[in-house]
Amino acid sequence: MYKFYRKSKISQARLGTLTTKHGKISTPFFMPIATKATVKALTIEEIKKLKSQILLSNTYHLYLRPGIGLLKQAKGLHKFMDWQGPILTDSGGYQVFSLAGTKNRSNKSLVKIKPNGVEFSSHLDGSKHIFTPKKVLEIQNIIGSDIMMILDVCTKNPATKVQASKDLELTHKWARMAKQEIKKCKYKNQLCFAIIQGSIYKDLRLESARGLVDLDFDGYAIGGLAVGETHQEMYQVLDYTVPELPTGKPRYLMGVGRPENIIEAVKKGIDMFDCVIPTREARHGRLYIFEKNDISRKNFYQTMNILNRKYANDFSPINKQSSFAELRNYSRSYLHHLFRVHEPLSIRLATLQNL
Repeated sequence: MYKFYRKSKISQARLGTLTTKHGKISTPFFMPIATKATVKALTIEEIKKLKSQILLSNTYHLYLRPGIGLLKQAKGLHKFMDWQGPILTDSGGYQVFSLAGTKNRSNKSLVKIKPNGVEFSSHLDGSKHIFTPKKVLEIQNIIGSDIMMILDVCTKNPATKVQASKDLELTHKWARMAKQEIKKCKYKNQLCFAIIQGSIYKDLRLESARGLVDLDFDGYAIGGLAVGETHQEMYQVLDYTVPELPTGKPRYLMGVGRPENIIEAVKKGIDMFDCVIPTREARHGRLYIFEKNDISRKNFYQTMNILNRKYANDFSPINKQSSFAELRNYSRSYLHHLFRVHEPLSIRLATLQNL
């Protein structure tokens, strides 16, 4: 399943191999976001050229559209989107809990937390649904995920310790329920990861890590970070949480995508990452340009707002070092123009650059 074969002598960074039913993945790795069965603006052939090893899709969105019935007919997400590499799907919990602050016409929340799951109203048509630990696994089984995430309570930030503790208790209850389903051997070819919560409270994080490790999942994610806390607070959580995790299981830091944050987290022993930053910021004309691919330098990359007027007459390549001919041959002036006139090609080129 997971084997790390080399560890840094100066940090906790490590290299390894994660084996899934759709192939082996070298760690550490970053997962481009294919929320609704596509990495926005790109084709699967382009994803392959980017040498992405694994994609992340979203259980909540796929459950609502195209729907589980259609995915059954398509024989899973891999065939539906023509991607033969590994896929990780989140539980959909984050998206469900993000609806909590939204009210319906009767001024009631779209989300209601219950002991055995979470009830919610679709953001599309208001229809009622419920996610339980069992149902979330069943949905991901139909999707055909290589790595499934269990349902957890996504604690808001900032959160009081009382609230974080209450959320943690329910998260662990749902983890035990999920583990009982997994023991029934329904998901033999799928890996299942638990999610450590606890906000920024050390004792809660340690309690969460130890409790979930005792349940013996295939891997462990650290959730509830990159949601408003400082970088230093995030690193502190990693410093005391990662040592509690088994060395023979993959470690996944959810939702972290700034290059400098990824590098620091790798040094602290993290193997897996995902984030919407590369694709979302590309859609707004914000580009990440690496300087000579040398991450040992303090300022090893720069960000560029291609909408800035100074790029209107900049005829240098978008990225002269890129392996993509489009990024080497098209100028920054041309990309600036494409964004200004709202041409779809602008988003494709910016997304290629960022990923």
